[in-house]
Amino acid sequence: MRSRWFVLVFALATCAPAQEYSLALPGYKFEFPRDSFNHEEYQTEWWYYTGNLRASDGHRFGIELTFFRQGTSRHADSNPWFVHDLWIAHMALSNIDGQRFHHEERLNRSGPGIAGVEAETQRVWNGNWEAHIGEPKQEIHATADAVGFALQLEPTKPPIVHGRNGVSQKAAGAGHASHYFSLTRLLTNGTIQVNGKTFRVEGLSWMDHEFFTGSMATDETGWDWLSIQLQDGSDLMLYRLRHRDGSIDPFSSGSYVDQTGKSRFLALQDFTMTPEADLWQSPNTSATYPVRWHVSVPQMALELDVTTPLRSQELTGKFGPSYWEGAIDVTGTRAGEKIAGTGYLEMTGYAAGAPLPGHLAAGDAKPAQR
Repeated sequence: MRSRWFVLVFALATCAPAQEYSLALPGYKFEFPRDSFNHEEYQTEWWYYTGNLRASDGHRFGIELTFFRQGTSRHADSNPWFVHDLWIAHMALSNIDGQRFHHEERLNRSGPGIAGVEAETQRVWNGNWEAHIGEPKQEIHATADAVGFALQLEPTKPPIVHGRNGVSQKAAGAGHASHYFSLTRLLTNGTIQVNGKTFRVEGLSWMDHEFFTGSMATDETGWDWLSIQLQDGSDLMLYRLRHRDGSIDPFSSGSYVDQTGKSRFLALQDFTMTPEADLWQSPNTSATYPVRWHVSVPQMALELDVTTPLRSQELTGKFGPSYWEGAIDVTGTRAGEKIAGTGYLEMTGYAAGAPLPGHLAAGDAKPAQR
């Protein structure tokens, strides 16, 4: 999923008509490494990294690094300062043991090499934040004030294409879709810096790449998205698209990836993703987020409970709406046997005043402060 309303909202005043761009339509054939890089014929595109890492002393971290491209004009112009695209980037570091959440964002035009993506050099960047999308390993690095990271990521499974027939459908109708793939299990190692101290870390990361024009329907106000990496080597991605009245869109879906890298599409009727009565209220936006979830995937005999080790993981944006995204812990059972894992949870639309799911809005829980 990983769509970002703040990219679209910020660009409304400056972007070219959507008719100038291609729609994400069924029948798209993915090719790699080609599709790891730019698709300028689509208006919106991003590269998205999240991960759960531990230092040798047991110190735990969550990391996020994202690069967004929003098309503003397809007009040919050789001036390097002409704005064909806006480039937005976010980086975040969840210091789990320290109970601190650090995040930064930046906005640039391409300019003379300020931000962009190049298949020739296998990289996407915004200023000195960069992802090198090489083979067999990738590299990401970013710094902001007192925190930063430099990491190597090695895929252990092939790219997983989400959805059906080349598209991840987000609503009824042609073009309400994206082309979306993930690297769901990247062995990760490197360094994290916090307040002058360097930690050598290792763990697992996840990468999403998505490109489209439009995608969401007008009555959809936000979504809840999960990536889960289980200790048995399987992975799970689920998302719920929420309507303005709090109901769930029937095009909500997901993917299950087994230990060998084989994926299975999950339609809404194949899973449940239910918020439980544990809410966190942001002191910055007053938004209230459900930070405990129950996930059921009967086909995979999975019953999972999702919690977070750090409740305060809200990214408050200067260039658009705020949202919650952070590291999670997963416990539960597969066919009655205990299972555990980690992952990332994203919740959008809450800071804009969207209604809570029905049983929570009815007053079954009170916001819980950290």
